[in-house]
Amino acid sequence: MLNVHNLSISFQGEYLFEEITFRLGAGDRVGLVGKNGAGKSTLLKLLSKEIASDSGQLAYEKDISIGFLKQDIDFEEGRTVLEESYEAFEEIKKIETKLEEVNSALAERTDYESEAYHQLMIDVNELQHQYEILGGYHYQGETERILQGLGFSREDFHKKTDTFSGGWRMRIELAKLLLQNNDILLLDEPTNHLDIESIIWLEDFLKSHQGCVVIVSHDKMFLDNVTNRTIEISLGRIYDYNKAYSQYLVLRKERREQQLATQKNQQKEIEHTEKLIEKFKAKASKASMAQSLVKKLDRIDRIEVDEEDNAVMKLQFPVSINPGKVVIEAENVSKSYGNKEVLKNIDFLIERNSKTAFVGQNGQGKSTLAKIIVDEIEHEGSLKLGHNVQIGYFAQNQADYLDGNKTVLDTMIDAANETNRTKVRDILGAFLFRGDEVEKYVKVLSGGERNRLALAKMLLQPFNVLVMDEPTNHLDIQSKNVLKEALNNFTGTLILVSHDRDFLQGLTNKVYEFKDHRIKEYLGDIDSYLAERKVENIRELEKKEEVKKNVSTDKISRKLTYDEQKKLKSLKNKISNLEANINKLESELKSLDTQLADNYEQTSGDEVFFKNYESKKQELKKMMKNWEDKQLELEMLEA
Repeated sequence: MLNVHNLSISFQGEYLFEEITFRLGAGDRVGLVGKNGAGKSTLLKLLSKEIASDSGQLAYEKDISIGFLKQDIDFEEGRTVLEESYEAFEEIKKIETKLEEVNSALAERTDYESEAYHQLMIDVNELQHQYEILGGYHYQGETERILQGLGFSREDFHKKTDTFSGGWRMRIELAKLLLQNNDILLLDEPTNHLDIESIIWLEDFLKSHQGCVVIVSHDKMFLDNVTNRTIEISLGRIYDYNKAYSQYLVLRKERREQQLATQKNQQKEIEHTEKLIEKFKAKASKASMAQSLVKKLDRIDRIEVDEEDNAVMKLQFPVSINPGKVVIEAENVSKSYGNKEVLKNIDFLIERNSKTAFVGQNGQGKSTLAKIIVDEIEHEGSLKLGHNVQIGYFAQNQADYLDGNKTVLDTMIDAANETNRTKVRDILGAFLFRGDEVEKYVKVLSGGERNRLALAKMLLQPFNVLVMDEPTNHLDIQSKNVLKEALNNFTGTLILVSHDRDFLQGLTNKVYEFKDHRIKEYLGDIDSYLAERKVENIRELEKKEEVKKNVSTDKISRKLTYDEQKKLKSLKNKISNLEANINKLESELKSLDTQLADNYEQTSGDEVFFKNYESKKQELKKMMKNWEDKQLELEMLEA
């Protein structure tokens, strides 16, 4: 599908990667891995033809279509979720517009015998044929299926896209991409804003994709579940393995150990040869032999060991002053967004030096409570901070608060005060921003680099309580480990929102589970919590919750009253009948459309025909509204 040959690209005179070569074929699901700033997102931009390389060739098969999910997304304001999603069907939308124009022209004209009129009839037939081939009669249903798979409810479909957060807008962009049936999918951090349920749905979707998928992700479980190949970018080179991420790590380690052992044996042989040369070249009788050994030495193909990029950021969170024993005390805390209740009468107490994890599905109130604690949003009930409490807060979208038009250095200097301004360059160096890199504008940084800068900026403000909401988004695996070690060594109070079990292991001594507007406390770390919940991992827990949601009708019926059971059965029968009638009516209308296109001269003046046609359209509209009402009624009864 795509051949990459000797591809090179540089920034400010330094190569990100140089003369890399690989091939992408149908069925390849590639995990593109490497440290933040290694060039992963840049490589995706090259493959998508968004930017040009310095040298090398990209050879695509004919008529290959490429879809690219970027980290930064811009939407046109004013569209609803459905309208924006329908933008995926560019060709279908064009044909719809043309069909409207031609049908409008046909309705206005009366020169039925003219050549121009006959041509319009031919155009209608051709357009309808193209429309059907492209899936014009099914794309709306497919759009709704994909959106629901990514976590949108039917109530969300008609809301404006600008009322959603960046994470939800990324889901809309992902939906558009998945609807386009591209031959090559390029996905840059697709799971960053997805909850477990949506991640599992996306995994299943990508595994069944017939084309090629290239994924940049730092989610090890996601990579293991989806990919069958791993390409690592490291120090300007690539390493290509036909294995998923965890297997690739094992193979890479084995390969390096073999290279080291072989190199060691070769070095012994070289040293032995060099000693012989020194010994023989002093004797005239052995000079020719010495010369022969020199030539042999020159011919040896020196074994190279794959370089490892071991540079990691240095992170240490200092504690400002010692607070009182009780850091946060909450009573009857509630929060609603309009009619949507998120938290209801929450009571909890956070003590000094405790480390607490917030876990649960998206939408259950974890981030909401974090924002209430840092006084970012209003709430009902009482929440008091203890004596001398100073809070440091890392939001889920912390990097979005950075000014893209500032340099890395200016960002830090502007956030510093007189006491720590002289330390800015040292702090940046500890976060791997060294030399000329501090003069980079924030807007050109990768997602991981922005997160590193946001973490560095936090060190300029004093705090003794640290609230972090999904801090590992965009961070490479090495940086995650460094952050985890720093949080383990942090002697203050920690509140951590995360769905990453590897990151949470051994990090907290208390877990709050968010579910059904409430929280429940579990003592111990994430493993203790999962053991008590009798599941292996957070994903399994989410699946378990999903199974509970989708229990069988019989199970639901046993919990309902007799009257409710009768109503439930009646509703389902009505919905089933409505669906059958809707399908029948849609088929009849399609037949009338064809009849109108094929025999326009006979039908155009037929008043009975058009009256019947309009009547069926109105009937279908009423049926669809009735079906929606019944579905909503059913959902409320089953809730």
